[in-house]
Amino acid sequence: MKKLFTTLVLILATTAMFAQAPIAVGQTQFNAGLGLSSWGLPVYLGLDFGVHPDITMGPEVSFRSYRDNWGGNRYNHSIIGISGNANYHFNRVLNIPSNWNFYAGLNIGFYAWRSPDGYEGSRTSGLGLAGQVGGRYYFTDTFGVNLEFGGGNAFSGGKLGISIKL
Repeated sequence: MKKLFTTLVLILATTAMFAQAPIAVGQTQFNAGLGLSSWGLPVYLGLDFGVHPDITMGPEVSFRSYRDNWGGNRYNHSIIGISGNANYHFNRVLNIPSNWNFYAGLNIGFYAWRSPDGYEGSRTSGLGLAGQVGGRYYFTDTFGVNLEFGGGNAFSGGKLGISIKL
């Protein structure tokens, strides 16, 4: 029994020693996919840079278009978003295997809302701050899928896409 306990402790310690954040310091990851929003179906592209064993930061751009009925007329709108995000990754703290990645963070950005002339609704461009919670599963050392939920600005809602470590 004592040998079994010692073996289990050594295995857990070794696993914890080699567990690492999915994005190492200095490493870059490309993200792309579709979003969820009440204002059309967003398409997004972004990068994450490893700046600390548990923290990533990076830019993201998104685009969406949608139709709206206002005052008996139909209008086409578009939104372009440029944001930056910072995420804390829980892998090391919770000893999560490196093919999984769970994170939470904040993003801030500017969105440009374009509506046609004559539209009298309340759609304005502006600065937004939001939070997000997400996860990834890596099928290989470099390729994975991501799912993220957030709220608070025109970028938020949810996202489903791919992640590729560069």
